[in-house]
Amino acid sequence: MQLLSFLVAFGVSVLFCAALLPLLKRLKAGQEILEYVTEHSAKQGTPTMGGIAFILATACVAAIFCDFSNRGTAVALAVFVGYGIVGFLDDFIKIHYKRNMGLHAYQKILVQLAIAVLVALFVYGDVAIGDKLRIPFSDKQVQIDWWIIPFVVFIYLACTNGVNLTDGIDGLATSTTICFLGGMIALLARELTRLEAIGDTYAYKQTQDIMTLCFVACGALVAFLLFNCNDAKVFMGDTGSLALGAMVACTAIFTRMSLFIPIIGIMFVVSCVSVIVQVAYFKMTKGKRVFLMAPYHHHLQKKKWSETRICVLYSTVTVCITIILLVIGG
Repeated sequence: MQLLSFLVAFGVSVLFCAALLPLLKRLKAGQEILEYVTEHSAKQGTPTMGGIAFILATACVAAIFCDFSNRGTAVALAVFVGYGIVGFLDDFIKIHYKRNMGLHAYQKILVQLAIAVLVALFVYGDVAIGDKLRIPFSDKQVQIDWWIIPFVVFIYLACTNGVNLTDGIDGLATSTTICFLGGMIALLARELTRLEAIGDTYAYKQTQDIMTLCFVACGALVAFLLFNCNDAKVFMGDTGSLALGAMVACTAIFTRMSLFIPIIGIMFVVSCVSVIVQVAYFKMTKGKRVFLMAPYHHHLQKKKWSETRICVLYSTVTVCITIILLVIGG
């Protein structure tokens, strides 16, 4: 059934992408490229907001294959769509005013923060999640009481911005997220065995359904990658990247596996950390830089790495980390 959900999501996403692309072209919904990213000058005007296609595909197919009697799944999908709407508003303003700046930073943060706080309160009160966290490389869990609320808020802000920063070259955020969700599927399959053994019925049902949601999202993203890989015919825009960041967060948070995000999502961490280090070092040294350009994938571009090679690197690292977790017993 889960494999079928993947295939159906793939087919639906292909149809949505094929239908959306000419519409975006007619609306002249082209991406404005920053002047200092000289490697991307040829991409000026490439249609953006392609994330609409895989968001709709994921939502439609999830409505068929997922069990929304599990509140966690319904909330996860709602959050996924909600962050996509925030990204859509950001993209729409950029396109309408023909500029690279959409919503002001404080506006985006406030809305993201509001959604994250609501979800954190839900998580704290949910029987299947609560204040428990699985510890990587062990079968143990830790309870952190009400600290789960600020922790969940932090995860959402970190994941949405991490994926957003990674979405800087053709197919990078898409392929890396596919590998992340694939890794989550493998880890959740093992987690289901453990939950069944200890008789945690509530967590078992929710984990199983979130796993199905991962299959659906993967199918939709693989289809989108056909249009988004180098040379991209469409960009996902903030519409897609914020939604994917929310999906990354939801799949881990709603299965008590939040601590696994910085491990299998290591390349999202690299994107965030490289920007933080670059900005901090630039200010402390009054103009010097650690990287040729941040985030890190732009540094590799300046080193003459092809976009395809960078995507392969990010995906390979993500897959290898997942395999290590599975072998060690994560």
